[in-house]
Amino acid sequence: MMNRRNLQTLASCVAAALALASVGAYALSANPGGKVLTLVADVPMPGPAVRFDYQSLDTVNHRLYIAHMTADQLVVFDTEKRQVVANLDGFKRVHGVFAAPEIHRLYASVTGNHQVAAVDTQTLKIVGTAGPISYPDGLAYAPKQKKVFVSDEHGGVDAVIDATTNTLTNKIPLGGEAGNTVYDPVSGHILVAVHGVNMLVVIDPVTDKILGRYPLPGIENPHGIALDVADDVAFVAGEENHSLAVVDLKSMKVLSSYEVGDDPDVLAFDPGLKRLYVSAESGTVTIFQYGNRKLVLLGSFNMPHAHTVAVDPQTHLVYFPLENIDGHPLLRIMRPTDRN
Repeated sequence: MMNRRNLQTLASCVAAALALASVGAYALSANPGGKVLTLVADVPMPGPAVRFDYQSLDTVNHRLYIAHMTADQLVVFDTEKRQVVANLDGFKRVHGVFAAPEIHRLYASVTGNHQVAAVDTQTLKIVGTAGPISYPDGLAYAPKQKKVFVSDEHGGVDAVIDATTNTLTNKIPLGGEAGNTVYDPVSGHILVAVHGVNMLVVIDPVTDKILGRYPLPGIENPHGIALDVADDVAFVAGEENHSLAVVDLKSMKVLSSYEVGDDPDVLAFDPGLKRLYVSAESGTVTIFQYGNRKLVLLGSFNMPHAHTVAVDPQTHLVYFPLENIDGHPLLRIMRPTDRN
């Protein structure tokens, strides 16, 4: 989620454009004639044809919140009606979004203002801001402590916000640039991918202290993280060397590693189907089946700017906000072909 991603190579852009040539290119082929994903709908998105970033799915209220980064907007999408219900202005260079329905809040990294904004999900109004944070990016929420943890990518810290007062309370030095930050409900800890030192850092949200720093051999500049809570593993993508690791969260050891598209960014895991989606800045989407503590490749395909993905664990629908299709942004909704 950095400016460096604007340096995407011409070759990747050409490859992504070719992948747009037909609807058939949007469906994955695991084997000749076989498909892994099927197009469900292309829903027009508001605003200009510019970059999207993180998404956050609220399955309680059937809403998908999408950061329309370069438009400075937050899109609120109703997943049941399949329509945009609001398009919120005033979020300068918004990167991360995270919904906490239990407290009726949405948190957004307003990176252009070096702040995190708290939005009331019932009124869709900003009710507080916290900062300054150098480059707020990914977000996680620790429900017991009512704290928001923020990847400060350029600042090299994980910032901590008190969700009850919307105030910045701490900055935890990581020893490198912060990749994604996630909350692990099994351990109750915060996990942060750290660039440069290529580690997974574990934080206690009660004390805001680092509990451990664990190397990720074979993973360069770890960024995106997704969890399989049931099996107590993390999937961590290395954006520098198009790699993906499966990490045992009990031993904190890398169990196996895999190749994905260039510059992997956002990961999404469907716990019901045990299916992992890895989206990359190159436009490559890679899909794996998880089982027996390893991944099996189902296939990969390209879509232009398909670097962010979300999956609904209830419906198994997969969401790809695409910034520019024939001059307009849209939300591409797909489903696993084997879920007809």
